[in-house]
Amino acid sequence: MTTEFFMPLKKIPTVTHQQKQVTVKNGKPIFYEPEDLKVARAKYMAHLGQHVPEKKYSKGPLRLIVKYCFPITNEKHYDGEFKDTKPDNGNMNKLLEDCMEDLGFYTDDCQIASLVVEKFWANMPGIYIKIEAI
Repeated sequence: MTTEFFMPLKKIPTVTHQQKQVTVKNGKPIFYEPEDLKVARAKYMAHLGQHVPEKKYSKGPLRLIVKYCFPITNEKHYDGEFKDTKPDNGNMNKLLEDCMEDLGFYTDDCQIASLVVEKFWANMPGIYIKIEAI
């Protein structure tokens, strides 16, 4: 089973999952998402929601391939060139994986046994995603 799609996005969310905040009320820590993280989560949920497979990857190992295609910002970059500036792949991808799990792409992101995450400069910005059972 394979799921593959491209989500065109003018602006790719770059907020990371680690940006959750903590406050203390009545001596107890309370974790919350700042507004920019809520906005990024909502954007992912809306776009990913259009591509949820009919059948969830309910068990077994998965390969997840994600290609972030950032808009070219100046003439120093070209279409398809690897992007070696912030944000870093690991932090950025966690929010995407969690949203995919919440939407029912797979049962648990621990199923992802093979992960390929790449960043590029691109004429057509967005995110390419491929999930396959392995």
